[in-house]
Amino acid sequence: MKERLLIGLLFGQERTFPEALRERINTIGASDGVSCEWCSLDNWRMDEPKHYDVVLDRISQDVPFYRAVLKNMILAGTRVVNNPLWSSADEKFFSYAACAKAGIAVPRTALVPSKEMPPDTSGNSFRNMKFPLDWEAIFEYIGFPAFFKPHAGGGWKNVYKVDTPEDFFKAYDETDTLVMTLQSAVHFTEYYRCYVIGKKHVRIMPYEPRNPHHLRYQAGFEPSAEMRKRITKDCLTICNTLSYEFNTVEFAVEDGVPYAIDFTNPAPDAERTSVGEENFEWVVQTAAEYLISLAKMKPQPPSTKQTWKDLLLA
Repeated sequence: MKERLLIGLLFGQERTFPEALRERINTIGASDGVSCEWCSLDNWRMDEPKHYDVVLDRISQDVPFYRAVLKNMILAGTRVVNNPLWSSADEKFFSYAACAKAGIAVPRTALVPSKEMPPDTSGNSFRNMKFPLDWEAIFEYIGFPAFFKPHAGGGWKNVYKVDTPEDFFKAYDETDTLVMTLQSAVHFTEYYRCYVIGKKHVRIMPYEPRNPHHLRYQAGFEPSAEMRKRITKDCLTICNTLSYEFNTVEFAVEDGVPYAIDFTNPAPDAERTSVGEENFEWVVQTAAEYLISLAKMKPQPPSTKQTWKDLLLA
């Protein structure tokens, strides 16, 4: 009798994508004994047994309890997409720097300490910081206009476009204890949002972020063959560098150079109403095939001597 393999979907407020993905996995995976269901979680012990062969995580970045459960699932032998240990350690400033070192064009970016001191700290906690900061040097390096945004997180929260030092300091006064980045603006003529699944499947989507949300995939331009080749290569480099198995990467093209400006998305938007029917179909089919392939891989038996290297590569 063929072994039953189970894929779990962990998600939040999404509507169309999880249901379509579950149906697709159950349709094309049936002949291989692969099925899919919503994850069902109760109280969770540290010695919890394996419940799923694979889990697709679409929500733990917002729910700390889920994030802790997923890390524990890895110990039991579940493959989690995206690996919660990688995405817990990741933040945007590190990713900018790491991908720049990997040869990706990334806009100039500087790290900015929080305007207010974090809780339970005092002036003595910052003895190693030079105050006041050399703002002129930062502004000379970045230039204006620029984007001022948190060094971690997403969803376009606390993002400011600043055109002058006065704009910057006004925005800075509103950021409280957030650690921020200041990044050079790209004066783009083309913009692309790309799905990357399994570190090898790339879907390049022309995108116009200046349009109303429901019209952003109606961009009116297409990448040249050379641009398509460059963007595909950069997408794969980024996702292999940062170990994202399900990600979106966004490029703003200026003077023929695709600058990667957003590429740490542990649960990128995949709703039918957002991405359009053709893109939605590609994501559902590609994700289903990839998750089924993971479920069919030889399971990794839980080890009594787990190392960080083992867990990060799980």
